[in-house]
Amino acid sequence: MRHLALMFLALGALGLWACDDGEPPAGDPTPVDGAAADQAVDGGAADEGVAPVDAAFIIDAQVELGEPEPLPAPPVATAVQEGRFATSLVCALCHSNTAAASAMRDAQDRAIGPFNIWQGSMMANAARDPLWRATMSAETATTPLAKEFIESKCLSCHSPAGWREAEQKDASMLLAANKVGMLARDGANCTTCHQIRPDNLGTEESFDGGWEIHEERRIFGPHRDPATGPMINHTGYTPTLGNHVLDSALCGTCHVLQTPTMTAEARPTGHTLVEQATYLEWRNSSYPDDETTCQACHMPQFDEDGVPTRTYIARSPPGGDFIGLDRREPFGRHLLVGGNTLMPQVLRDFREQLSSMATAEAFNANIEAARQMLTTGADVQIGEPVVEGDKIRVPVTLINQVGHKLPTGFPSRRVWLRVTALDAAGAVLFDSGGFNDQGRILAEGRVLPIERHSGPTMPHRQVISRPDQVQIYSSIMCDPDGKPTWRLLRGASYCKDNRILPLGWTNAHRDAERTLPMGVEGDPDFMAGSDTTEYLLPAGTAKVVAVVLHQVLDPRFAEELFIVDTPEIRALRYYLDRVDQRPETMARASRDL
Repeated sequence: MRHLALMFLALGALGLWACDDGEPPAGDPTPVDGAAADQAVDGGAADEGVAPVDAAFIIDAQVELGEPEPLPAPPVATAVQEGRFATSLVCALCHSNTAAASAMRDAQDRAIGPFNIWQGSMMANAARDPLWRATMSAETATTPLAKEFIESKCLSCHSPAGWREAEQKDASMLLAANKVGMLARDGANCTTCHQIRPDNLGTEESFDGGWEIHEERRIFGPHRDPATGPMINHTGYTPTLGNHVLDSALCGTCHVLQTPTMTAEARPTGHTLVEQATYLEWRNSSYPDDETTCQACHMPQFDEDGVPTRTYIARSPPGGDFIGLDRREPFGRHLLVGGNTLMPQVLRDFREQLSSMATAEAFNANIEAARQMLTTGADVQIGEPVVEGDKIRVPVTLINQVGHKLPTGFPSRRVWLRVTALDAAGAVLFDSGGFNDQGRILAEGRVLPIERHSGPTMPHRQVISRPDQVQIYSSIMCDPDGKPTWRLLRGASYCKDNRILPLGWTNAHRDAERTLPMGVEGDPDFMAGSDTTEYLLPAGTAKVVAVVLHQVLDPRFAEELFIVDTPEIRALRYYLDRVDQRPETMARASRDL
């Protein structure tokens, strides 16, 4: 349980970095002229290996963006049931906090009602997520003959209740004003996750949204002998013991996603891309041996102070406590939080347009929880310097402290090292990995060509000697010809996947083939749990500062998305222009030489 203890001891507070004299604030780029920096490298040489884009889809990046059309408003005061499913407001009848009830509170009397916490999560807003909607629209625009397949596959996890109940399983359900539409916009909701049966969990059939729900309307939870009457009477569901809700394999039903590779004419190429493999990464790690599951980290059974939660798990519909119930444990806080702080900002600031039920406070709490989780996810260490002529060789080691790759999930994410060398007076001598307000990586005040549409890509590096060389941990898809691509249905493999492996990963594991690193050949210290990069710094360096940065949406991924013209992509651009796109800091270290 060493990883679990590390995670939750750190969750109580967000550490802020007090810079030493002369040390630049981590995450703050060297001041530059933003307009000049944005224009400086547009003429950079394009990578000949990048797959061409059909000009019919390209739009003018400078086009004036009007305010997007809003999604239909959510049901504010009504709860909806349709078939086997119900919207979260049905569950909120008993599983939300009220001032009159002591139920669902931690040892410090903080409100931890599942609905209250869940509503600000990306799970709750999976069907409203503007990045997902934009990406799905890009796939259908560039492979229109596969539209039905693409939308059905995406909706099966982002809008599972609506997808199961809809006759027409396509994106039109997200705009429908009927009951199915309300279910569809409710995201990955209560009656989906808590009705999934254990029958096929952990098998190949369960992946790619292959979860099983029967007609019996049973709500599974981790408690023996639940009081069935209230839930049956108020909702028609029967609470049932089901410890599989604490099993990582439940999460694996949607967090293993494999995409067939197609041509623009929707012809299969015979390749399959493992688009997301978070559950497989976890399974090929030391975390299962420690019994540290997905739920243990993302739905902690401890409060913010590390105290195990024991509480009444429901309250009465009028608002008070039920009589005669016992306090229960385990009780998981339904944070369902990862490293995403960008989309919760968008959902918070455009709640009306995106028809979110969550309050701004709920989104703020989710953003703060994500930042706290990020600070527990990595460590960085600066090793012993070695003088080599007019250079100083300094090793910087990034350590993965999560139960999957760092970063994991969708291939828009990246982590990178910012390493800065300062002289005795605090002047910057060398800076690799600085960035501007749009989160684009800079070198000497200019945006790197890797951040631009059709630009080159940054390889994995063992040694960095120039500011325009940056150690970026990410996955870049390749088409069947081995050229980088940013369309999922064109991806056949990965040109690069140097994301840090989890501790305990081994190439002898049954999941190794689908979680292999790529592009790290010849780097002897790239290993399970960590990677070391050596920096050749100028003579006169008196201090080295290393910062680990995390970004949900790589600007290059966004640039390649924005060349496609759909209403959803224009909406995403509109939203992103109005929120903070700078990366989040995961860890930092400094060393005097």
